[in-house]
Amino acid sequence: MEKNRCGWSLKDQLYKDYHDKEWGIPNHDDRHLFEMLNLEGAQAGLSWYTVLTKRENYRKAFDNWDAEKIAQYTEKKVEKLLQDPGIIRNQLKIRATIGNAKAFLTVQKEFGSFDKYIWQFVGHKPIINHYKEMKNVPAKTKESDAMSKDLLKRGFKFVGSTICYAYMQATGMVNDHVITCWMYGGR
Repeated sequence: MEKNRCGWSLKDQLYKDYHDKEWGIPNHDDRHLFEMLNLEGAQAGLSWYTVLTKRENYRKAFDNWDAEKIAQYTEKKVEKLLQDPGIIRNQLKIRATIGNAKAFLTVQKEFGSFDKYIWQFVGHKPIINHYKEMKNVPAKTKESDAMSKDLLKRGFKFVGSTICYAYMQATGMVNDHVITCWMYGGR
């Protein structure tokens, strides 16, 4: 019997797997948090599905999201990335990822981990919402507004409030599974 899922995840198995194994599940791994922040930024103006289908290519192209390596990328590496058909070849987004790596490392140094920093925007525990339909889920909240403002102040790019809210959902800071979904309330 098919599990009852949030409507957006029914497109194909890639979406179902992402929905069932990641979306809305709290994650505290700095590398994963860095990856998702950049992938959500790469989505700007595109569909999440587009990014999700390119995720493995991004991991290869960006040294498995090793922020220390990415922060050292040269113009030669930027040119190589701009030629890589496996990722979104947008110069602003590629350069933003490099800048985000530098800002990420600064935050890690200041807070001890990116996890400690980023989870403060939800009081270090997931917000569990109780929506009946996805159409009721907001595009942004006061928490995503605060996160966006602080990330921008620290030099991060492609981190507007709507991107931050999607990031919060993706990393389990917010659980927006609808109440009829088998993932409602987490696992």
